[in-house]
Amino acid sequence: MKFTERYHPSHPQHTLTLVAAQEPYSCGGCKQIGFRLGERSCYECKQCNFHLHEECAMPESSAFHPFFKTCEFKFVENVQGERRCDACGKDVLGFVYQCQCQHTNAYDLHPCCMKLERTLNGDGVKLYLREKVSSGLKCHKCKSKNVAKDLKGWSYESNCRQFCYHVACVKDLILENWKKGQTSDTGLQIMVPNMEDAVERSGRSKNGKKVIKYLTKAILVLKLIISAIFGDPIGIAVVCFEQLLSS
Repeated sequence: MKFTERYHPSHPQHTLTLVAAQEPYSCGGCKQIGFRLGERSCYECKQCNFHLHEECAMPESSAFHPFFKTCEFKFVENVQGERRCDACGKDVLGFVYQCQCQHTNAYDLHPCCMKLERTLNGDGVKLYLREKVSSGLKCHKCKSKNVAKDLKGWSYESNCRQFCYHVACVKDLILENWKKGQTSDTGLQIMVPNMEDAVERSGRSKNGKKVIKYLTKAILVLKLIISAIFGDPIGIAVVCFEQLLSS
């Protein structure tokens, strides 16, 4: 059950109200960006322009994740030193789940990353959340297996092994388009593979139907992943490069 109004100690001045975010916002808890995607909600103090992801407003005091079977994670509001989320590779700047195991490199997960669904389904496409990119695959955006030299980063991979995207890279994809001004009341415009990439990935075939089928599937894959990371994708305008539009 969702409460439409909530008090939160991170913003003691006023009660927060559950709303559909009207524009990109910075979460006052984890300090990560939130977007208006479909009906995704957040807690807001309109008077102070303060926002919290639902995951940050209603955290669990402790949590477990199947990727770290021996670790118990505790919700903390601040951590010491420079830390990165082991899922998306982004800096830990606020609220985070941190494992309590007594080893040198404690794992950190943003609240939204902790809640990522392990399996995504839609129109015949099935995607699995992986702790690291599987053998023989690379992320379609960064063309690499790792998000950084010393961090593998989580990814979503399709059961057909045609599609693979780091969670970090999809976040970057959204941020890049937002910074370019490619946002509107109807959603975000997301770039999918261009025609040259599509031909390559669909088996170097020049067959138009096969390429279009691949691109249609690529759009669906991105919708599913964006939905998992940011919320319901209703209203997202997914567009291809000019090569596709002019073909």
